[in-house]
Amino acid sequence: MKILPVIMSGGSGTRLWPLSTPEQPKQFHALATQHTMIQETAIRLSGNEFLKPVVICGLTHQPLAKAQLDAVGLSPQAVVLEPFAKNTAAVAAVAALLGDELAPDALVLLVPADHVISKPDAFKAALQGASEAGLDNIITFGITPTGPETGFGYIQRGEPIGDGVYAVKRFLEKPDLETATAYLAQGGYDWNAGIFLFSPKVMLEELAAHEPKVLDASRKALKHAAVNEVTRLLDPESFAECPSISVDYAIMERTNRAATSPCDIGWADVGGFAELWRLGAKDGVGNHAQGNAILIDAHNCLVRAEGPPVAIIGLDDIMVVSTPSGIVVAPISRAQDVKLAAAAAKKLQELRRDDL
Repeated sequence: MKILPVIMSGGSGTRLWPLSTPEQPKQFHALATQHTMIQETAIRLSGNEFLKPVVICGLTHQPLAKAQLDAVGLSPQAVVLEPFAKNTAAVAAVAALLGDELAPDALVLLVPADHVISKPDAFKAALQGASEAGLDNIITFGITPTGPETGFGYIQRGEPIGDGVYAVKRFLEKPDLETATAYLAQGGYDWNAGIFLFSPKVMLEELAAHEPKVLDASRKALKHAAVNEVTRLLDPESFAECPSISVDYAIMERTNRAATSPCDIGWADVGGFAELWRLGAKDGVGNHAQGNAILIDAHNCLVRAEGPPVAIIGLDDIMVVSTPSGIVVAPISRAQDVKLAAAAAKKLQELRRDDL
């Protein structure tokens, strides 16, 4: 069974500001390895069982996406540009339509560009194991929890429908700590990673049944797209008619063809600097440093210095990120609040632009 990887390269990564910016969000940075995250995504989805990838990204990110995949010898067979974001149901619709056009007998793998998967062989095994069920169901991959995480949604497994594949009993929003702990104690709950495997035909049928406006607008936007070699710019007028809704709400919570394949693939959603510190290589006292970093009597710190040297003296458990776009200093425990700084920096930039 051939698989068509469709890489979702959206989002702005505000919790990784000032490293991640609207002009160059986190998927275009090397955060966990020597390759950027979008490159890592394409590399793990290469091999005999995979077709050449498709990328769906924002209009301004086309040069970065294509150049970075070209650089690792995995040039996309199509790059679809969204004139503006319309959430993931529209992305799923475009992915299914393209899959039906380019490889109707293959399964579409809809995968974010900005996730870490440290066990790529286990991921490939999970894909192959779920492929038969993927002919008639929409598979979402559930990540085996490593703890009572409150930052992810959960999937509760239902009855088995295949080898290692289960019907979805229900999707659950991000829980509080007590609820997450109860999920793990009970068993049968996995993290929702937002990775989907499906036949184009099945996804198109479910969109037609549950969100026909999303399907119709996406179909028109793709049909009237401006084409330049492998690049297709969705028609803005048609795409503007598309409702903005997630694929989870639009399809997965409504369809009776939702299935889940639990897997342990070393998955991580690098949603902030605390996760980057956890994943990164550290010195003997817990510091993860990149660039021109100087650490003196410092412990369990994260430092990324893109520019002049950054010195940390006598401090523990803090993060310092210095780039041409800005500098942030905070306790690692406050890493999620970096998005507040990103919003303030954006507002400041807009005020300065207005003054001009």
